[in-house]
Amino acid sequence: MSLSEDPLQAWPGQLLEMLNTAVILLDGALRLTYLNPAAENLFAISRRQVSGQYWPGMLHAESSLGERLRAALQEQEPFTERELELHTAYAQRITVDCTATPLSNGELLLEIVRVDRQLRIAHEEHLLTQQHAARDLMRGMAHEIKNPLGGLRGAAQLLESELELPEMKEYTQVIIGEADRLSNLVDRMLGPNTVPDHRMINIHQVIEHVRSLVDAEAYPGLALKREYDPSIPELQADAQLLVQAMLNLVRNAAQAGAGCITLRSRTQRQFTIGHTRYKLVIRIDIIDDGPGIPPAMQNKIFYPMVTGRADGTGLGLSIAQSLINQHHGIIEFASAPGNTTFTILLPLEVANDSC
Repeated sequence: MSLSEDPLQAWPGQLLEMLNTAVILLDGALRLTYLNPAAENLFAISRRQVSGQYWPGMLHAESSLGERLRAALQEQEPFTERELELHTAYAQRITVDCTATPLSNGELLLEIVRVDRQLRIAHEEHLLTQQHAARDLMRGMAHEIKNPLGGLRGAAQLLESELELPEMKEYTQVIIGEADRLSNLVDRMLGPNTVPDHRMINIHQVIEHVRSLVDAEAYPGLALKREYDPSIPELQADAQLLVQAMLNLVRNAAQAGAGCITLRSRTQRQFTIGHTRYKLVIRIDIIDDGPGIPPAMQNKIFYPMVTGRADGTGLGLSIAQSLINQHHGIIEFASAPGNTTFTILLPLEVANDSC
């Protein structure tokens, strides 16, 4: 069957045309003979433009997919491939579940469902759960650590008042100073306790302030680039908390040895964070060309005290995530050597609905 013929004569056409699931027909050589509107939208292609093309090659699929499709035709055995990575006509990577069913006429029916969104939601839920678990753990640790620290400090002060020799008081001062240092460290692990002061702010003023602070620190050979969308409207947020969160991310990239950091702002419509859909979300990308995050660390970088630097405290990313969470947003990342992107997602409007 070719596209010059009407595939809807052989199939319940109206049903196929109305499905949200992408449906594709391939001939025995895996050439495209039909796709419904959902498939056109998914892959950003037109059925007339791609008629007769070799489908796996057109979407830059792995060679193993073509082998599996041919095996399914030969053996007349259906199969389902989970989390398959394909490309649209614009080279955008998408993740899909693909079910292939051989037909009696020698063709192959493919049903394709995009799962990027579900995977991303699951990943965001994991990040949020991770952050909440870390904060609960830190609260418990803070209670257990600060109580004895307070007792040590008080005992040192009482001892100091009883000592007559000044040189002996130096030791009590060391005890008091170290107790204070540990107490401050615990407070930093918990992050800011203040309620956010939400006001209408311009997100680019926040980003520019962060850029100027990092620029003033004069990291050797570091270039800071800007790619702003000037049409982004103002949002209600605590500017100081957003500055702190972004500064932690940009400083991390600079201290890791990046030669170029790009600060980019965009908007995304009808975007879901966790299980909540928002009409409009601000997306801030912090992109660097540094060495990247080691794969072994990528699942735990938002936990407190996790750091890849010998002189790091491991608190910067944990605090940044907490601050963005207070604005109902989230921080995501993707990292490879030479290309690491931290993405801040901030809802610009009230939640639309739950997903």
